[in-house]
Amino acid sequence: MKKRVVTKIGDIFSVRINEKNRKYFQLIAFDPTQLNSDVIRAFKKEYPIDADPDLEEIVRGEVEFYAHCVTKWGVKLDYWEKVGRSGDVGDLNNILFRGTEDYGHKEGAAPIRVSDRWYVWQIGGQFKDVGKLNGEHRIAEIGIVVTPSDVVERIKTGKYSFFYPDFE
Repeated sequence: MKKRVVTKIGDIFSVRINEKNRKYFQLIAFDPTQLNSDVIRAFKKEYPIDADPDLEEIVRGEVEFYAHCVTKWGVKLDYWEKVGRSGDVGDLNNILFRGTEDYGHKEGAAPIRVSDRWYVWQIGGQFKDVGKLNGEHRIAEIGIVVTPSDVVERIKTGKYSFFYPDFE
């Protein structure tokens, strides 16, 4: 395990998705409304494992998803590697996260599969209770802090495997 890892806004990380390809993500903010966790944007484009793409090209690429995580844990645990940095972190004003009070359940109780008790927020913003998710709120990302393995899984498969209530 690596000893000390320092991550900063703008850092770019590489994730191996199979023997031939990799994808990238970037640390774009710290969200004080969600445990001051790192906010990342993961890019959609795959690159050959031996490619050395231009970092500015990577950060201009299509964003696949946003997530809260702890990037330095991922480096320490060898889930990804830091490959460089860019000052271009995109537009932070239109990133929307969602959460629900219906997440989790008591032992022996069935989890709530569909919630109508949602709240949304933007990075550093106030939580806003919205109830049922409608309109633009339906595209909000799950806002819990996820593990490095969850980030890698979503990068590889496009979804998380952990249970989280849906909105329909």
